[in-house]
Amino acid sequence: MKVMYYRKVLAWAVAFLIAFSAVGVVSAKMKVNNENEQGRSLQSIEPLNLAVLIQDDLVPQVGNELGVTRDFIRSLPEGSRVMVGYITTGTLQVRQPFTTDLEKAAKSLRIPVASRTSSAFNPYVEVIEALKKFEDGGTNANALLLISDGLDTSRGFDSTAAGFTLDIQRAISEANKRHVSVFSFYAPSVGLTSHSRLASSYGQSSLNRLSNETGGRAFFQGTTGFVTFDSYFSRLREALNRQYARVR
Repeated sequence: MKVMYYRKVLAWAVAFLIAFSAVGVVSAKMKVNNENEQGRSLQSIEPLNLAVLIQDDLVPQVGNELGVTRDFIRSLPEGSRVMVGYITTGTLQVRQPFTTDLEKAAKSLRIPVASRTSSAFNPYVEVIEALKKFEDGGTNANALLLISDGLDTSRGFDSTAAGFTLDIQRAISEANKRHVSVFSFYAPSVGLTSHSRLASSYGQSSLNRLSNETGGRAFFQGTTGFVTFDSYFSRLREALNRQYARVR
């Protein structure tokens, strides 16, 4: 009986070790896959002309996302041109004009002011201004990444303004005329969208319309709190890889 008992114990021990080893192998593979995913670049796509616009009155947590934003710019394929600008107090502040020096463009990012004194009131006027900086001709595809709460309060705040203001329509028309796809990340500002779900939903509706009608995509998760940009950039890479895949 004792011999049979010890054999059973030994068998259980061996089975446990095999299972534990298998888990370790799977975990190691998952870790490698995650590291590969995080380090994946966009070398499989055609070079882009990309304008990155950041609304200056977004919540302070957006400043923590500069690292992943810089990494995204650095991951663009060789030959890409990048412009970095901030939408602040009703003006467009260009920190870096279009350049092929991706490192220089990445380093031009700064922490948003995160104050109501820098409120945009209407980010779409500055989007139109940025769109006009895309040059005609050239072989690169054109894209704009707008990081904003999307809310236009310049002509009041009501349901009829959600996604259908005059300046949103003008931005859509300008983007389509210049063949620029607008991608957008939603983040709340220190104003209305940081404490009003209704304002957040209006802003997201506006971003969604701008992106959908220009061939881009809008990324947001819920109407409260702040979500890091990691998942946004992961999905943006997927969208760009599908949309601008290099012809082989």
